Amino acid sequence: MFGMSFFAIVFALLLEQVRPLQMSSTVSRWALAWVSVCARSLDAGRSHHGWMVWAAIACVPATVAFLIHWLLTQWLGWAGNVLAFAWHVSVLYVTLGFRQFSHHFTAIRDALEAGDTELAQSLLANWTQSATEALQRERVLRSLMNHSVVAAHRHVFAVLGWYSVLAAVGLGPAGAVLYRMSELAMRYFDNTGHDATDPSVQLNVDTTPDQANAARFSSASTLQAVKTAWLWIDYLPARLTAMGFAVVGNFEDVLEAWRQYNDSDNRQDSHDSLIQMAMSAALGVKGELAVTHLRNMVGIVWRSVVLWLLLIALLTLARLLG
Repeated sequence: MFGMSFFAIVFALLLEQVRPLQMSSTVSRWALAWVSVCARSLDAGRSHHGWMVWAAIACVPATVAFLIHWLLTQWLGWAGNVLAFAWHVSVLYVTLGFRQFSHHFTAIRDALEAGDTELAQSLLANWTQSATEALQRERVLRSLMNHSVVAAHRHVFAVLGWYSVLAAVGLGPAGAVLYRMSELAMRYFDNTGHDATDPSVQLNVDTTPDQANAARFSSASTLQAVKTAWLWIDYLPARLTAMGFAVVGNFEDVLEAWRQYNDSDNRQDSHDSLIQMAMSAALGVKGELAVTHLRNMVGIVWRSVVLWLLLIALLTLARLLG
């Protein structure tokens, strides 16, 4: 079944390149509706209710993904294995993908290359769902890089990591669903106390009325549970992503940036700053950012994808031969 996982990843990435899933798709709307239902139905303000809400949001869909995988492989023979493969591809298709955000990145980069900083700033504000304000060109470049590398981590590397680990122990595509729903829950409830212009705390989803008003019907216990769960779930993937950037970029610079991150006393309530620092170090940025850094960043992201696919392929081969 681990061999199935590798080929499912390849097929899902190819399918997503040919026919990218839009952020406003039916699946995305269903997922947001599920989060809203769980929040409204289970959050009664008690301390344990927060974990009930998170478990319903993330663990229930992940369990359903595993059960479908298990039923297909255990009860339908070879046909079930074929259907299980299709199920893995389908789940990966809706939980990861470059093309869900790459068109935003490309449009903003093209505007910067054309010297139209005002247009780039407007497109960036629209993508990050933040207020439009006058920014210097270097600030726009920095915001675009930070936002894009976090999006790549959450939509590609972290999903692949959780999927591969749980699939290796027989849980099918549950890992991909668990990560994606945990990330969605974090975004849904995390609307308090952040700078709207900081791309590290935003993601490329359409803001809905329910999401905008989440704090009105969510207790402090739910907010705390969702954030705590997110910190645990994203801890290892963030470090694996940073390590991937180190391997394919400037290794020593990334390690130095990592040491500075570990010594820092002003870390954010997420692991995004580590990923952003790792990318900046991998690019060898010493002073101001330039548009060429954005092109080099795309290369680092793709080389990281190839690196992890190669590692998964080697693990698959070792498992099959062993």
